[in-house]
Parts: sequence; C-alpha cells; structure tokens
Amino acid sequence: MGIDEDALDYHSRDPPGKVAIETTKSTSTQRDLSLAYSPGVAAPCREIADDPTDAYTYTAKGNLVGMVSNGSAVLGLGDIGAQASKPVIEGKGVLLKRFADIDVFDFELDTDDADAIVEAVSLTEPSFGGIHVEDIKAPECFAIEERLRDRMDIPVYHDDQHGTAIVSGAALLNAVDILDKDLEELEVAFAGAGASAIATAEFYVSLGVPRENVTMVDSEGVVTTDRDVNEYKARFASDRPAGDLADAMAGADVFVGLAVGDIVDPEMVRSMAENPIVFAMANPDPEIGCHEAKAARDDTVIAATGRSDFPNQVNNVLCFPFIFRGALDVRATEINEEMKVAAARALADLAREDVPDAVAKAYGDDPLQYGPEYLIPKALDPRVLFEVAPAVARAAVESGVSRIDLDLDTYVEDLEARLGKDREMMRIVLNKAKTDPKRIALSEGTNEKTIRAASRMVEEGIARPVLLGDRSTVESTVADLGLDFDPEVVDPSVDAHADAYADRLYELRKRKGITRREARDLVRSDTDYFGSVMVEVGDADAMLTGLTHHYPSALRPPLQVIGTAEDADYAAGVYMLTFRNRVIFVADTTVNQDPGADELAEIGRHTGELARRFNVEPRAAFLSYSNFGSVDNAGTRKPRQAAETLREDPAVDFPVDGEMQADTAVVEDILEGTYDFAELEDPANVLIFPNLEAGNIGYKLLQRLGGADAIGPMLVGMDKPVHVLQRGDEVENIVNLAGVAVVDAQERDG
Repeated sequence: MGIDEDALDYHSRDPPGKVAIETTKSTSTQRDLSLAYSPGVAAPCREIADDPTDAYTYTAKGNLVGMVSNGSAVLGLGDIGAQASKPVIEGKGVLLKRFADIDVFDFELDTDDADAIVEAVSLTEPSFGGIHVEDIKAPECFAIEERLRDRMDIPVYHDDQHGTAIVSGAALLNAVDILDKDLEELEVAFAGAGASAIATAEFYVSLGVPRENVTMVDSEGVVTTDRDVNEYKARFASDRPAGDLADAMAGADVFVGLAVGDIVDPEMVRSMAENPIVFAMANPDPEIGCHEAKAARDDTVIAATGRSDFPNQVNNVLCFPFIFRGALDVRATEINEEMKVAAARALADLAREDVPDAVAKAYGDDPLQYGPEYLIPKALDPRVLFEVAPAVARAAVESGVSRIDLDLDTYVEDLEARLGKDREMMRIVLNKAKTDPKRIALSEGTNEKTIRAASRMVEEGIARPVLLGDRSTVESTVADLGLDFDPEVVDPSVDAHADAYADRLYELRKRKGITRREARDLVRSDTDYFGSVMVEVGDADAMLTGLTHHYPSALRPPLQVIGTAEDADYAAGVYMLTFRNRVIFVADTTVNQDPGADELAEIGRHTGELARRFNVEPRAAFLSYSNFGSVDNAGTRKPRQAAETLREDPAVDFPVDGEMQADTAVVEDILEGTYDFAELEDPANVLIFPNLEAGNIGYKLLQRLGGADAIGPMLVGMDKPVHVLQRGDEVENIVNLAGVAVVDAQERDG
C-alpha cells in the first residue's frame, strides 16, 4: 500500500502523467513564429509533397515512435482496457526517451477488434518513424503485428513478443559458450505458450536451435500434434507423447520459463541434462528461484530470471530502446530478424568485455566478470546504447531495409552527443549503498515522510534505518500507512543507552556551558542530541535530521557533538544539480552566511572531494560579479584569494580558478574565447558562491528555471556522516541523502 500511495503521488504531481510535448526550436520572436507556422511552414510542406522522405528532414517523424495498446494484456494486471493502460504505455515511452532519447506519442485504442486496430494504426504512418505495439493479448497480437508490418513502410515492433526473446537469446549465446555446448544440439523445454514464449522459441530457432528440439508446455500440458491449438502454438507442436512440464524438462539442456511462479521444483531441475541452463523469467515470482535451481545439483547450473535482485536479469530495457534507436537512425522500413539477431549478439559480445569501474560502482562495486553470474550487461550500462544501436543499424543496412547509410564511427559520436554524459548519478550511489548498508539514525522518526523513507530504505536494501521517537506513534503510523515494514525504533525517553549518552554529552560540552542535568534532559527529550551522540559513540553510522526544523537549529546538535573532521575547520552544504548534459556541484548553499577566503577555499576542497564520490572529475570556479580582477574591492578579493589558496594546496589535484562571473565559469565560448589564460580548460562543474545568500538563490534558480534535478543538501566537512534535510523535503530526497550518508560511512570504514 505504501508503494501504491507513492506511485499515485508520483503520477498525479502537477503536471499529471509522465510525458509532455516541448518545442525544439526558438519561438520567442514574431519571426520565429512566422518560420514555425505561417507563412514559413509552407516551404517544408512543398518539399515533402515533392519527396515524402523529406519528412525525415523537416519534421520530428524520424525520432517519433507511436506507442499503441488496447490494454487487453497488461503485465500483472491483465485485461484492464485502453484507458487504464495509459500509465503503463506512457511509462514504456519514458523508457524509450530515457535510454535512447526517442520521442513517443502514446495512443490507446478502445477496441478488441484486430481489424480495427490494424486499420487505425496503419493510417498513422505519416506521423511516425516507427510503431511500438504493447500489451495486446495473444493470439491477436501476432496477427496485428504481422499485418501492420505488411501494410506499413516503417518499423513495427511488439516488445511483449520480441524483447524477452532477444535479451534471453543473448544470455543463451553466452551460456552455451561458457558451458561449451552447441546450439544445434540443445534440447529446450518451454513453460508457457503465450506471445513471449512463442516469439522466444522462434528467436532461438533463428539463433540456431533446431525447431524439433523445442518442447512447449501450456496449461494443458505438452503441446503435441494431436492437440487442436492455434496456428502459432502449432509451429512448436511436438510428436512426443502427451505429458506435463516435468516430462518436458527431463533430459533438457535448457528450461525457459515464461509462465507463472513456483511451478518448477528442485527434482525437475535434477532431471535435466548435465550443466543445465535455467531461465525462469516469470514476474514477479520466477518458476523456480535462482538459488533453489543452483542448489538442486552439484554441477554447474546457469540461471537467469526477470528480477533485479538475482544475477542475469532478463530486462527488456536492454533491448527495445536501442533497437528503435538504430532503426530510426537509418530510416528503416522494418525491424527484421537480422536486426534482432544483431541486437542479441551485440549484447552477448558486450558482456564478454571488461566492465568499466563506473558500471561496477553503479551495481555496488561487486566484480562484474563474464561467466555464469554475468551473462548479459546491466541495464544501466551506458555502453549498451553504443553497441546495440550501431549493430542494429548495420544489420538494417546490410539486409536492405534502410533508407540511408551511416558512417558508424561518426554515428557512435552522434549517439554520445545525443544522450550526454549523465550516468544516473544517484543510482551509482544507491547501488553502492546496497553493498554494505549502514545503520542510520533518523531523528524525526515519528514523521510520516521519515517512516515512509525508512520503509523504502529497507525495501531497496540501501540502509538499516533507526527511527528515533515514541514507539507507539511510529507503530500506529506504520499501520495507518499500510506499510509492510517492521521498523527498528529507539525511544530516547526510555532507552537503556540514554544515561550513557547523557554522560558522553556532558563530557563533550561541560566546558561549553552545559550541566549534567541539562545533558540528561537534552538526550531524553531531543532526538537530534540523542542521534548525534549515537553516531559519535559508534552505535549508528550516520544521521539524518532537519525535515521539520529550521536548518540552523537542526545543524546545531551534530556540530556541537560530532563536530568537523580533523582536516576541516568548517562544514558546508552542497547541492548536486543534474542537467541533461552536465552535472554541477554548488556550495555553500546552507551553512556559512559570510565565509572568509580561507573558509571558501576549504569549502571548495571538500566539494571537489564530494564530486569525485559521484565519479565526477572536479573543475572548480569561485564566483563573483567580476572577472579576474576587473573589479577590485574586498568582496571580489575574497574569492580571488580563495582560488589562490586552493591552487597552492598540495592536496588539491584538480583545476581551480576565480574570481569569475557565473556565465564565464559555465560557458565554454566565454572561458576560452575571452579568458584563454584561465586555469579551467573546460567549463566548471564545481561552483563556489561567495556567501550563503548568493549560493541559496543561485541553486534554487538553477533548479526551478534551469530544469535541474537537485540532490542535497549534502553536508561536507563533518567528522562523521550527518546530513541535514531541508524542511518539507520529499521521501525521495530523504532516501537519496540516506544513500549518500551510507556511501560516506562505507568510505570512512575503508
């Protein structure tokens, strides 16, 4: 129920839904409008009328996919109808945009009539560069895709059929390589005979598995030639005797599950051939768990599922965005078998390559090395785009279905420019956190957002949250929210550690004006002091606070109790702002009202170190309203001196310069054209503001007007991981900062 509420909030947040249409050209002047519409628009219209392929040159057609469904077979929900399927279809469009920068227009058709669907979709051909059919029930989906492919001169692709086929096909190619088996000799048993199973079986045949070696089992048992089945199942009807799934699996080299969970037991796995391959891909529960399948035998069992918490996740997002990217970029007339095979082989080949450190860090720093536990690339591996899309484009050209040719070397560069360098910054941190979750004290433990965030931390495995506050309040809130969550709660008013914590607080603050009784009262009544001492003595690894307090009052207890690190005299607040093509760290945004030059230099050093935690190589600029001495007064000298101090610091090995105006720092033409003497060869990604007022105003303008996603504030310079939220932060902000705190604690342990 908790995730349902989060999802409803996510989808209803203004503007509703997940997609929008935006202009790609300037429309700010009357001339812009006259070019965009009347009278200028007549010129491209005439060109297209003379040559219809010019639609790819003068309109968005070449990067626009129509996402079509009638909602008759929505994964996990069944036949919910066209209108109810719209959030799913929008979501599929989001994946195309996110992973391959493809624009999507979704349209849901309120009919179960296959003829009507074919007629409606085929009439949209002038609008789109491709059609993505989704969540239409079998067997109609087969006929609809086939007929649309025949009628339309643009790619038509049904992911329910082909996505799992291609990704699991890549896994199969590598599994047989690892086990030294031959595709031509494999015996394959399928559980399930729907759209995905039939398409997967057909694809395995394309890869080299003999059709007669495939045994398919549906809800009535083995599909045999004696049974009356539809034409699609009939392609895999077997001459073998009637039987059930256990009969089909006996002696098989490969099990492919595309049915329902928990229908395979260990004995059935033991009945398979030597060193079997088990692809149990039912969601959310596989036909047999990965661990259970491996434990069933003493020899090598290579397993894959559809789940992200097991190795070898068969995830369609590894496939369909990049197939469409390659197909669109050569203006293909269809997505044929050669293109699908090329995608599978590209995925298989990529898994055999050395995995970059950045990808390993995104999945928790666990070794990712080609073998039984790593058959296919990870979904967030940015190299997938640069391997699969070119392979698909090449296959389209070589098979004769492209309208244009491409220089593939230049094409890869174009792809990199299209998607930029954003590497899922927070996902890197959250996956790193999952490798060694730390104990985090949440001082506002009775707050509903804090409790929901704690539930998320446990669900995602990123932290071990400790909710500080009244136990009965926490437990009743958990019950009211309907969370499947057994929280760890520590109530300072009755906790057995409180007296020891009070003694520690007294020792730390007795020469700062605090009495023993005041220390006891603070620890018992103020969760910020209790949590701060908890972290200081090592009973918790990190702390979050600030959700319901003003920032200064929330920061005061951890500063008094934990203090700054040995190499730091000041703490500072940093926001990470992620744009489409760049990431910028801005400081100080929350702590130091009017820092001096030495403070600014230290803030710059700590912010650069934080950037590296996110795999960003820092380039720091100290900001002002003047450029390199163009104005000389006390205000401009301060950032100038800070930059000089930081450059002279032998511990700092990243470029630093200032003082400079904000646009000088971030615009390459200004930096290189006017100030070619600057230390920064590329635009800055660490911006140090001259005071708190400027920093707070600046980051909020960048966030709201610049469209940046803001992560933070992240507190740097503290002796132990403490982060102070902004009042009213959302659950997502709390979870993200928890991930940052866990990674911080991990690195201190290391």
